[in-house]
Amino acid sequence: MTQIQHRPDHQLKTAVTDELAWTPSVNAEEIGVTVTDGVATLAGHVGTYPEKEEGLRAASRVHGVTATVDKILVRHGHDVPSDVDLAREAMIVFDRRTVVVPKDSVQVEVRDQVITLRGSVDWNHQREAARRAVSALPGISGVRNLITLRPPAGVTPADTTAKITAALARHAPGFAQHVEVGFDDGQVTLTGEVLTPAERRSAEQTAWFAPGVTAVDNQVKLSG
Repeated sequence: MTQIQHRPDHQLKTAVTDELAWTPSVNAEEIGVTVTDGVATLAGHVGTYPEKEEGLRAASRVHGVTATVDKILVRHGHDVPSDVDLAREAMIVFDRRTVVVPKDSVQVEVRDQVITLRGSVDWNHQREAARRAVSALPGISGVRNLITLRPPAGVTPADTTAKITAALARHAPGFAQHVEVGFDDGQVTLTGEVLTPAERRSAEQTAWFAPGVTAVDNQVKLSG
């Protein structure tokens, strides 16, 4: 397998800084970047929580960045909603039909403008939908997603492993053969080597689509 060429940290820092400036929804002047051994740390202040998420995603898109560390703070103006108001707004969001989360499956707690989600759902995409639904609320500083997944009955490890392996082959035959899939008690374990962080993330996202998956342990490494 062709090995990935690692980029020096100073080049990665420049690339991450440029990617932040390239992202229209991020005020790059308020975010500082340091890179150590391929790990990008973002620090500074932004105006909203979605902007913080966009900044972290921008850094993770840069080829050669292996992980991101979040030290970004959300700096609100003077008109900050109370925790009670945020909790009320969050529950209104979940009452809307546009959010693909089963009714009454999620409970909301708010403290210091940080929303904590609890409850249980059947699929990871529902858990992610719940997080996205409240992430856009004005005035929040963070989201803690503690929603758990309910494992369905009748799912066998062999069947789940085969389905994930087949999906990997459909999505990216070039690297699927280098990823091994294990499944035990609801948890998928991915091992092997790929060329890029994007391929590593893609393998994890693919695993989450399988029925019966409640956790994914992504141990896939970058070759090199």
